[in-house]
Amino acid sequence: MTDTTAGRFTGRTIIVTGAGSGIGRATATRIANEGGRVIATDVVAERLDALRSELEGLELETVVGDVAETETIDALIAAAGERIDGLANVAGIMDAFLPPSEVDDATWDRVFSVNVTGPMRLTRAVLPHMIAAGRGAVVNVASEAALRASAAGAAYTASKHAIAGFTKSVAFFHGPQGIRANAVAPGAVATNIEAPMRSEYAASRVGPIMQVAIPPVAQPEQLAAAITWLLSDDSANVNGAVLPSDGGWSVV
Repeated sequence: MTDTTAGRFTGRTIIVTGAGSGIGRATATRIANEGGRVIATDVVAERLDALRSELEGLELETVVGDVAETETIDALIAAAGERIDGLANVAGIMDAFLPPSEVDDATWDRVFSVNVTGPMRLTRAVLPHMIAAGRGAVVNVASEAALRASAAGAAYTASKHAIAGFTKSVAFFHGPQGIRANAVAPGAVATNIEAPMRSEYAASRVGPIMQVAIPPVAQPEQLAAAITWLLSDDSANVNGAVLPSDGGWSVV
């Protein structure tokens, strides 16, 4: 799909969330194949076992857990050790395309806990390590929903707008300390994230737009290429950007 760069992450430790499948798995795989030490987390142990088997012989440590839980974040920091060069906040969940009039508290709270609060807490936890080293890179996975209102329901759309804003805040406050923070905004990607549409009203609003506007579905490896570029020194002059990787959807 895309060519790897040998040795690009040699000597570096990168935390990747949602690493058991989809974009997270592709990102973890690429970093490991480019010489990096990957600290990978996912909620499903079997997925991490499969990743460990696939990357046998490469530097990979796994942590089973939910990024919305403090215990998972603590375990990731402990597994990484003192040196943390990069963080890819990939884990995320959808919201059943519920519009503002139908979104329930449980959906709103769960989407924000995984898509916003977890990444914020994990970023907060890695920043002291990066600041002490005078360098580091954080990449958050936003979404086309961070750029428009017609790509998801109210909770997911708001969460991805929030993570885009948080990304820029990290870049602003910590850029002078050597930290870069950027986000990738994917469109449709072939992953196992469930995206049911439980609202008839949402289907009537979103459905016609999606039928004519969405470019072809991307593969996770295409997003991993953008994420690893932003984590690497190849993007040394990029900070605070929200990079659409959506096949051109954002210009429709």
